[in-house]
Amino acid sequence: MNNPVYSMDQTQVQTRVNSFVRSVYNWMAIGLALTAVVAYFVASDPVLFNIAQKGFFLFAIGELVLVIMLSARIGRMQAGTATGIFMLYAFLNGVTFSYIFAIYTQTLIASTFFVCAMTFGALSLYGWATKRDLTGLGSFMAMGLIGIIIASVVNLFVRSSGMQMIISYIGVLVFAGLTAYDTQTIKQMALSQPAGADGAVVRKGAIIGALKLYLDFILLFQYLLMIFGGRRD
Repeated sequence: MNNPVYSMDQTQVQTRVNSFVRSVYNWMAIGLALTAVVAYFVASDPVLFNIAQKGFFLFAIGELVLVIMLSARIGRMQAGTATGIFMLYAFLNGVTFSYIFAIYTQTLIASTFFVCAMTFGALSLYGWATKRDLTGLGSFMAMGLIGIIIASVVNLFVRSSGMQMIISYIGVLVFAGLTAYDTQTIKQMALSQPAGADGAVVRKGAIIGALKLYLDFILLFQYLLMIFGGRRD
């Protein structure tokens, strides 16, 4: 007698989980698409590209501020504000990311994006399907990320191509691990949603999840691009 009720409850839970996860990946995809369009548009206009290069560090600082703001204060934001900040971040990242079109061939960019998408998809599926707790992996990758940041700052002064290549390989490993870990975290977020969760709360959860996966994808792509090389003469 209890089976139909149990099945119905499980179906409702699965529907909520699927809806939340779909929202996360949709917002991530929208953010990536906006970044790609803006990067290409800016790179195609000499005036805009010059502005982007001259203001690179200013735009980069703005991006960092937006990420910190969104991560730290999303609980107190309106859902629309959180969405707007995420989209503004994706836009600014497109402006700073325009440099890749001046350094790498479009063929390399496209092929690297394909490799990155396949890798990201496989790692995300692993993070979703595995029954292993990836908390330890996430902590280890977070320490690796700190190491990458420190090494990258040092290399700004050393300017060693060998060191940059090492950083790139480590970066791929770190963001590969974080992709699996963040996917599992998002799955747990979806499963722990209250049945009557407010739509705005669900939207904010989807936005913060999209931000995590967006960052994983973008940085994985960037490090793969550095490894594959193919710089223009």
